[in-house]
Parts: sequence; C-alpha cells; structure tokens
Amino acid sequence: MSTDSITELVVDIAKRARRASLELAALSTETKNRFLLDLAQRLVNETDAIIQANAQDLNNAKESGLSLPMTERLTFTPERIQSMAEGVKQVAALPDPVGVEIERLSPPKGFDLRKIRVPMGVIGIIYESRPNVTIDCAILCLKSGNASILRGGKEAFHSNMKLAAIIQEALRANGIHEDAVQFIPTTDRAALTVLLKQDDTIHCIIPRGGESLIRFTVENSRIPVIKHYTGVCSIYVDASADADMAESILINSKCQRPSVCNSAENLIIHQDASAQLPRLAKALHDHGVELRVDTHAKALLNASGLPLVNATDADFATEYTDLIISIAVVPDIQAAIALINANSSGHTESIVTEDTSAAQRFLTEVDSAAVFHNASTRFSDGFEFGLGAEIGISTDRLHARGPMGLNELCTYKYVIHGTGEIR
Repeated sequence: MSTDSITELVVDIAKRARRASLELAALSTETKNRFLLDLAQRLVNETDAIIQANAQDLNNAKESGLSLPMTERLTFTPERIQSMAEGVKQVAALPDPVGVEIERLSPPKGFDLRKIRVPMGVIGIIYESRPNVTIDCAILCLKSGNASILRGGKEAFHSNMKLAAIIQEALRANGIHEDAVQFIPTTDRAALTVLLKQDDTIHCIIPRGGESLIRFTVENSRIPVIKHYTGVCSIYVDASADADMAESILINSKCQRPSVCNSAENLIIHQDASAQLPRLAKALHDHGVELRVDTHAKALLNASGLPLVNATDADFATEYTDLIISIAVVPDIQAAIALINANSSGHTESIVTEDTSAAQRFLTEVDSAAVFHNASTRFSDGFEFGLGAEIGISTDRLHARGPMGLNELCTYKYVIHGTGEIR
C-alpha cells in the first residue's frame, strides 16, 4: 500500500471508532455480556481454524529465526484457546464499571453533584507476538464501553486476522456496531506512525511488547500513552525465609514462564540466609537457568560445582525474558531494598520472609507497582487479581498503575442535578 492509502485507511478507522464509541458508552450491560459469552463459545468452536492460522505464523517465525521466547508467546494450543475463552467468560461475570458512582459531593450551593465512571472513548492498542492480546483488549475495551483499534505485530498477523474475524461475527450477531472493535489490516510501520497522530479521535494508546516498540510509541505519539518499558522483577529471600517456600516461589517466578514480564530476573538473598543459596542455585540450574552471580554469591557457590557467570551491575537492571537470573547477596534488608529500587523497572517484587516487620518494611519502601509477601511474582496479572483478562500492566503513575482491568479503562464525569441554582 502507498503512504497515502495507509494514511487514508488509518484515519478512516479512527473516525469510525470514534462514532462507534458514542454508541458503546450507552450500551446495556446485558448486551455487552451477551456478546462476550457468544464470543467465548465461538473461540472454542473455531479452535481448529485458529490453530491453522497460527501455524502460518509459526512457520514464518521459524523461517525468520524468531527467538524462542517470542515464539513461545506466539504459539496457540487448544488449552490456551480454552483458557482464552474462559477469560472472556470471566470478564462477562465482572461488574460493569460504566455508570458507577465514584463519589458524591456537597457543594456550598446545595445542588446534587456526583462523580460517575464513564468510558475513555477510543483506545488504541499496539502489541507484538502474543495473539491472545487481540481478544484480551477487545473484550476489556468493549465491557468498559470503549471502542478499540488493534494493531498487532507481523509475527502474529494471520492469527490476529482470524481472531478479528471471529470478533466481527460476534459483534454482528449481537447487534453491536461493527466499528466497536477494528484491527488494522496491515503490518506496514507507516500505519503505526499515522495511528499515533490521531489525537482528535483516539483518547489513549496502550503499547504491549518489547522496549523498543514502547519507546517508539512514546516518542512518536500525540496521544497519552499508558505503558511499562520492561519487567525487571526481583525475589528477595530474607534472613528468616522458610527454605522450602523460598525455593518454590523462586522456581515458579523464574521458570514457569520465563518469557513474560512478571517472571523474576533477580534473586537477592540476605547474608544470614546464605546457607540456602547452594540449594536455590542448584534448583535453578536443574531447571536450565544460567546463574549470573555477584562476588559474594560467587564465593558462596564456588564449591558447588555449578557453572557460574560473573554478573555485571547492568545485569541487575536487565529483563532477560529467558532462563537467566542475576544473583546478589546483601548484608541486610536495607541493602536489598536499595538494590531493587535502583535497578527495578517498577513492575513487581516479592519478599520471602517469616518476619512480619521485615515484610511490612519491604512492602512500604519498595517503589514498584506490585509488591508481594511470600508469593510468586507470576501472580502480578489481571486474571490472577480477579480483574479479568488484563489489557496491560502500567508502571506509570497517571492514571493507572499495575495490572489494568475494567476500572482503569474508564475516566469520569461530573453529573449535577440542580433546582434552579444560579451563580
């Protein structure tokens, strides 16, 4: 497509989305939920067709040498499609955020003034590799009364187009404006550039993908962007940590799905718990994890016979999205908190300890969007929080932070009822 054609296409999509958003804002909860339940069933019914489309993307990924973590994110299985459909049902079961009274005020004049939750309007979502994001974003935007414009990566183009077709079928079947959910049908980078300039029709951009994509989005957008750049998450094993619990949480956080943003990239251990380090390091090694160690950790592990790599300062600020972890031994909790706050991306951190005062200090002083006590970082996820399928995780401070569910996709308006008051 020519540059002019791409511009015309994207501008038209944005205008149609804005018109649709005005209808969506008034859509009944019953209609929205009927659509969601219908979509969930259609996804299950179309499992074979979705996997067939996904196979084209996987074949292209193999030919282009796509990394294993990215390929893992791209892959659909019947189980993942079933899980995706269950996520749609869960969103249908959630309370509708639109129209909820947030606050009631009592101004001096005495009229009735309320702050009411309303949709943002039009939300653009830019993402890479993971085709399930197409469904997650479409359903959350629609349930919260927003129109959505989806721009997926070239890696998942065939999968995304199939999912978009299924969404369109469900919209039509349930009498909802077809422009409520639109997928940009080109992978040309020019389409993204045009999309980011449509600040008169699009109200928010949410990028999901690698750091380079997110930085490109922030640097080129006229529209407010909600994002996190990386997921550098840490596990801190405190002096009083239970050894079995520490191993279980660490292995789950690092190894269950190392390619995702809430997997642990750093292990920090109190020197008084250093007797646990050989056990933890062996467990990581047995799961195929490369160990990058600071000088203190290396001294404690030299006799273990495990292969060790010298960690650099930069390693503790690196998102590996792979079976690699950086390990540091610190003298106290203050040093652990300082190390985390200096290197974390502000995503998720967890302390393993039986000391409630140490736990409270960690939860208070660590400056991240989600902080856990005696639990895996892998729970930093909208579905696990009970928010339904999340639209993303924000490390921003305005207006959303952490996993973003339905409430975070809304803004508010003031509604005033008077009895003839004048100023």
